[in-house]
Amino acid sequence: MSKDAASLARRAALASVAAAILLAGAKIWAVAATGSISMLGSLADTGLDLLASLITLFAVRVAAEPADQEHRFGHGKAEAVAALIQTVLIVISGLYIALQGLLRLLEGGGVADPEYGVVVSVFALMVTAALVLYQRSVIARTESIAIQTDSLHYQSDLLLNLAVISALLIEGLSRFTGADAVFGLGIAAWLLWNAYRAGRRAVDMLMDREWPELKRQQLLNLVSQLPDVDGVHDLRTRRAGHQDFVQFHIWVDPELSVASAHDIAERAEIAVRERFPAAEVLIHVDPRGHLDDLPVKEDHFCPIEPGSGT
Repeated sequence: MSKDAASLARRAALASVAAAILLAGAKIWAVAATGSISMLGSLADTGLDLLASLITLFAVRVAAEPADQEHRFGHGKAEAVAALIQTVLIVISGLYIALQGLLRLLEGGGVADPEYGVVVSVFALMVTAALVLYQRSVIARTESIAIQTDSLHYQSDLLLNLAVISALLIEGLSRFTGADAVFGLGIAAWLLWNAYRAGRRAVDMLMDREWPELKRQQLLNLVSQLPDVDGVHDLRTRRAGHQDFVQFHIWVDPELSVASAHDIAERAEIAVRERFPAAEVLIHVDPRGHLDDLPVKEDHFCPIEPGSGT
């Protein structure tokens, strides 16, 4: 990530922190005034937004650091570590809100002064919408995965605030006193589902999960159709933060000189970087027909039919 892109990402993370602090203060007052479980759920989510934004700010700074002597592949996985921490906190919050909702259903009780909660939720909608628009402009210029993830969370908050408004209006305008607790349980379920999704993405990155098969096939097609490349095999891919890592073997004419084989690999590397700009590429040259005995066997070897997987 360039210095300008890193600076934009940091500013977006700081904007998220400022918005979360502002909203948390307003929702603390609303919870105290209304005793609403759904508002409590919204407050808990905002608290997690604040913590997540702080972690995102830290992760963006660390991930933007260049590779060094101790971290030759860079620092991109800092974002995945941060996501795992967020996942644990989201699970704790979701379980707490679910418990409070169940207790409210069993013990009864309604919401006091729901109009206060509605006003705060409308204010939260406006602030969150402004933040999401700013994040989108930063994402378009930086392609920061950390900011993308943070923005998705705030986009979900728009729906969450609508749910809180609905619950408070139903309790305020009807005799159905269980609406707040029901919406609180719904918010808890939403939090736990998002915790699962965020945790899975983080684990995939930390465990060096391969690219999607379609993307792998696109790379194989690209390289296999280059001049003087007789085949491609043993493709390995992974992602760390905003950085992709690709390594594979190519077959060349065994009669070629070392310099000629190197030129072919160099052209292949340039082609891959042009198609996948975020990729760091490592290519091993083999004489045509040679296969290494690796623990994971490939199901396909190039050349492959043009257009397959694209």
